Amino acid sequence: MGLEDDMIPDEPEENPDVPKLSKKARKARDKLSVAELKALVKRPETVEWTDTSAQDPRLLVHLKSYRNCVPVPNHWSLKREYLSSKRGMEKPPFELPKFIRDTGIMEMRDSVKEKEEAQTLKSKIRERVQPKMGKLDIDYQKLHDAFFRFQTKPPLTMYGEIYYEGKEYETNLKDRRPGELSEELKEALNIPPGAPPPWLINMQRFGPPPSYPSLKIPGLNAPIPAGAQWGFHPGGYGKPPTDEYNRPLYGDVFGVLQAQAPTQTGEPVEKTLWGELVPEEDGSSSEEEEDDEEEEEGDEEFTEGLTTPSGMDTPSGMVSAVPSEFEPVDGGFELRKRRDGTETEEDTVQKSLYTVLPEQNIRAKGFFGGERAYDISKATRTDLPVLGQEDRKRKKPGDIEVTLDPSELENSDGLSSEAVKAQYEAQQEAQRRESQGFQEDLSDMIAAESRKRQKRDEENAKRKKDKYRF
Repeated sequence: MGLEDDMIPDEPEENPDVPKLSKKARKARDKLSVAELKALVKRPETVEWTDTSAQDPRLLVHLKSYRNCVPVPNHWSLKREYLSSKRGMEKPPFELPKFIRDTGIMEMRDSVKEKEEAQTLKSKIRERVQPKMGKLDIDYQKLHDAFFRFQTKPPLTMYGEIYYEGKEYETNLKDRRPGELSEELKEALNIPPGAPPPWLINMQRFGPPPSYPSLKIPGLNAPIPAGAQWGFHPGGYGKPPTDEYNRPLYGDVFGVLQAQAPTQTGEPVEKTLWGELVPEEDGSSSEEEEDDEEEEEGDEEFTEGLTTPSGMDTPSGMVSAVPSEFEPVDGGFELRKRRDGTETEEDTVQKSLYTVLPEQNIRAKGFFGGERAYDISKATRTDLPVLGQEDRKRKKPGDIEVTLDPSELENSDGLSSEAVKAQYEAQQEAQRRESQGFQEDLSDMIAAESRKRQKRDEENAKRKKDKYRF
């Protein structure tokens, strides 16, 4: 028991003079200030006043300093609801982009609306029943130029950019450059053209702004523009900042020094090409030549084995020359497919793209009568129908077609009834012969079909008889 009592650690003796701190007091004692936290991290601009109350402030600021890290929105700690400040504000109406407004569509719509308002009730009802189309016709070239030449992208948010209350009322400083004054600012400060800004006098007295050490300011560390004068009169550039020996304090304010090449600071930049391809060695070409020589020697040995001592070639069946199908003809190859044995008589006949019809002079008849006619019978393609002469109606049984030559109608006073009757009888006889020949050709097929039908009827009758036997 004595050994066990010796191994029990003694309780730390409390100093009665030092008061015992609570957990909240100890946390407030060990808490870093914003200035101390900014001095400990690499990027102090990311430190906020709430970061000091984190469990590990340095780790938090280190994570916030990472590239492409999206910050937490500013309204996370607000007591009121999100966007509650815009509750009573009027939402602006939608506005068309400028490249669409330039087409003149808004003026056309306004004019159409004015006409509609001036209409009576009866015309409005008629317009609703029978609307008129094409009221807003815009030139196609204007539309093409608007959407393919003058179209601009709408304002988009960048990566990690989050909207917060009042963001649209802030001034966008991304397009602003230090030292460049806009026309609105010059007009607000009442600066005449060519005059310096009013804070140039204080810059000459106290020095350039320390946040922009390389900024060139005329009258301070750069020469004044042409036509300007030194002095304190309206539009003057004050007094150049010099020392007791009349030497410029902040830069070449008189423009007498020569421009020097910028000196490089830091390690020199290595400009050697690191991704250049290594040139091929000549050994590969020599190896290819050796392979070609070996192949040629092998071919010679192979051909020597195919010859007899008498000098006559053996029928080995192998051809060393290029096949006749791929032999060049007149210095070129025939790339088209060969159609040996597949050509018909129609393919062998040379086809023409068009046919010249002979022209005839005729006597004009009627109000729209022509003076020229063409002989259509000379056309080579008789299988194609002529426009307007194809039979669009279904033929009835017994109809007979009779072809008349228009030249006969023009040369004579007209065909006689006997000539038309003779052509009709000749065409009717030809049609009758054709139908008879067609019936004679189908006689065998008709007889075979009748025999099949008779046999099928006999089988059906026998099947019915067997069915009702019992």
